[in-house]
Parts: sequence; structure tokens; C-alpha cells
Amino acid sequence: MTSSDSGGWQLATFHVETDVDVHADHWEMHPQADEAVCCLTGGVRLYLRPVRPDDTEDMVTLQPGTAVIVPRGRWHRLELDAPSDLMSITLRHGTRLEERTDAR
Repeated sequence: MTSSDSGGWQLATFHVETDVDVHADHWEMHPQADEAVCCLTGGVRLYLRPVRPDDTEDMVTLQPGTAVIVPRGRWHRLELDAPSDLMSITLRHGTRLEERTDAR
């Protein structure tokens, strides 16, 4: 789905092979609801954008069978440690993407 998609809650499962598959070069934000991100197989790192400019990114490492809740309105992104199967649930309405200015 893209930021222009409309609708309510979305439960999605997807297989990802590379950082391109998870748009690691973009921050994503859901203004209407928290997002649950679950790692089913593989491994992934979820980064939370700093709230203040002088802070650093927070990182959560997800292994198979683990999950994290991304708070509503918090910018976040993913990077893979291995090909992975992921699951997420959130309210997609209003989702925004923003290109990273510090992308490698």
C-alpha cells in the first residue's frame, strides 16, 4: 500500500528480501493509530526517528516470534538482517512517507 491508499485497519503479511522491499530509505508515519510490527521469520531492525534533533535513533531488533508497537504519530523505518516474513496491523488512513535525508 502507498500513502494515498484509503480505508480502515489493515492486517498485512509480506515476505521481504532486501532493504528496498521495506523502503529503508524512507521514514513512515501513521497519524491515526499505533502500528504492531511482527517478525514471523528472519530478522529485522526497526528504527524510530529521534523526537528532538540532537537525539539519536532508537532501534528495536526483531527476531522470529517477536513484535513491537510503534506509537501513533512516530516516524519509523525498517532494515533487514535477513530475508523475512513480517506482519503488521495499523490504520492506514493518512499514512505518510518521507525520504531520509541521512540515507546511506
